[in-house]
Amino acid sequence: MSPPLAELQARIAGALLAGDGRGLAADLVRGSAERFRVHLRNYEESLAAALRDKFPACAWLLGAELLDAAARAFARAHPPRRPCIAEYGAEFPRFVAAFGRAAELAYVQPFAELEWAVGNAAIAVDSEPLAWRSIASLGTDGLLATHVTLQQGLRYLRVPCRVDELMTIYLGDRATPAAFALDASPAHLEVRGARGAVSIALLEDAEHAFRAALAAGEAIGAAAERALDVDGAFDAGAALRRLVDAGSVTRIRHSPEGAAS
Repeated sequence: MSPPLAELQARIAGALLAGDGRGLAADLVRGSAERFRVHLRNYEESLAAALRDKFPACAWLLGAELLDAAARAFARAHPPRRPCIAEYGAEFPRFVAAFGRAAELAYVQPFAELEWAVGNAAIAVDSEPLAWRSIASLGTDGLLATHVTLQQGLRYLRVPCRVDELMTIYLGDRATPAAFALDASPAHLEVRGARGAVSIALLEDAEHAFRAALAAGEAIGAAAERALDVDGAFDAGAALRRLVDAGSVTRIRHSPEGAAS
């Protein structure tokens, strides 16, 4: 007796995710096993293709063959946990950095993480930015408990070496050199993108701590404290003005329970 349709569908989905349909043999009609294998290959190829599309700079850096093999292995080992394929691949930088000869290159993971940030930032759409007067009118005391919403295309990263210089070469802002010496200095980066355009800026440590804390949802006062822990001379007011003047702030919220402006 065949299992109920819902149960069979669940088992087929589980077999696809596991990459093994042998346990379905008794439930499939003649010829279905081969069709299942074709479907499994197509499923894995679609996931691998999605990863190749999201990490073209890694293919440029490591070679298309290695990137393709890593993408296929990742698709088998880490099937999507959410229905949105646009979110698939966040864990790939760590995976590819340990794959094959890439494991010998310490800069692969931060480079892949930067590419993930660049790719996600580039598809964002900017919102109407707030003018400085909207924030300045709150006064010093009001600012401390105020939360801000930043543009969707902003990302903040700390990288252990200057992989941003490699990414800049890939993105075409510089001519590809015959040889490249990677700067081993750590750096704090701001990635900003919208509608296909993207830029990468180098930030001072305290400025990065301030902006990253705001992006994470902390109030201005708490973000300022984080920056002051990095640099006791940090001017939070001037840093906030720079952020607003850059068109990076889109909304303010005067308290956790307050209404957005």
